[in-house]
Amino acid sequence: MAVLGLVAAGCSKDAPAPQAMALKIAVPVTVANVVEKSVPIQLQAIGNVEAYSTVSVESQVSGYLDKVYFRQGDEVKKDQPLFLIDPRPFQAALDQAKANLARDEAQAEEAKEDARRYFYLWKHQAGTREQYDQEQATADALSATVAADRAAVETARLNLSWCEIRSPIDGRTGNLILHPGNLIKANDSSGVLITIKQIRPIYADFTLPERYLHELRNEMAAHPIKVMAAIPGQHEPETGRLFFIDNNVDSTTGTFALKGLFENPGERLWPGQFVNVTVTLAVRPHSLVVPAEAVQSGQKGKFVYVVDRKLLAHSRPVTVGESLDGQTVIESGVKAGETVVTDGQLRLFSGARVKIKRPLGGPQSLPS
Repeated sequence: MAVLGLVAAGCSKDAPAPQAMALKIAVPVTVANVVEKSVPIQLQAIGNVEAYSTVSVESQVSGYLDKVYFRQGDEVKKDQPLFLIDPRPFQAALDQAKANLARDEAQAEEAKEDARRYFYLWKHQAGTREQYDQEQATADALSATVAADRAAVETARLNLSWCEIRSPIDGRTGNLILHPGNLIKANDSSGVLITIKQIRPIYADFTLPERYLHELRNEMAAHPIKVMAAIPGQHEPETGRLFFIDNNVDSTTGTFALKGLFENPGERLWPGQFVNVTVTLAVRPHSLVVPAEAVQSGQKGKFVYVVDRKLLAHSRPVTVGESLDGQTVIESGVKAGETVVTDGQLRLFSGARVKIKRPLGGPQSLPS
């Protein structure tokens, strides 16, 4: 038993302590530098794309649809002809109104001459005042008839012009409701011929919590606010500006509505589409940034492992700010140029020796 005890004692004396072994073994880690740069202050929201303007084209006159000058889904320009309603009845009405005007103008001219003659006779005591008054009243009545005829001509001409329906805006057409041969009724609630949506430019509607209202209004008054709309699954967002802040906060949700305006040259944004909206309030200069994976969570809060010149890792508590594009702003706890561990933290403790296996960004990521 004594011999066994001596052997055991000898083994325990020669074996290194676990902590000492850990200090001698270098833990392979990946590192990155703490970088000082300007960081945008951004807000995120889910938005819905809305057409810049939407017009439901209806007919102002009744008649048979004669021609359609476009294909459904086409892009059309303002004042481009879209439809033609059979113009023959309206041309006939215009011709009749012109004929009535010519007839009444001739009668009115004759009545004026008669009134002038009776006025001359009355002045020379060859006629009575009553005769003159009667002729003058007839001339005045015919003059009023001529004015009404001219209005009728303009109405008939306007109705004829409405037979050709033109696009009121630049935009893209939707589903064609009626086709040639259909009877169209003027100003009928169910008589929409086509819906045109203007999508260049285009809006993105979204909402934000009311706590951002005051800051957004102040920033918008000072400078244009950048807004980005990203289509899910696509990397390149469309860039625009904040165009509208609603004058009301929804009391049920505690949010307010906004609109971003986008030029949309490639028509990537489409009405009704859902997009991820990012609003850039301002840019904060001289911010300290590390890769997001460098920040760890512990019982006492957030911390990072900082590597010194001797390649020893030290746990350091930090205060974190916003995260953007895989990077996290560090409010306090590190300095620019320091080296932090971004991968391999599970085997680390304060004072552990490290071996840098893949420095991010080349030699500048090594401890300085």
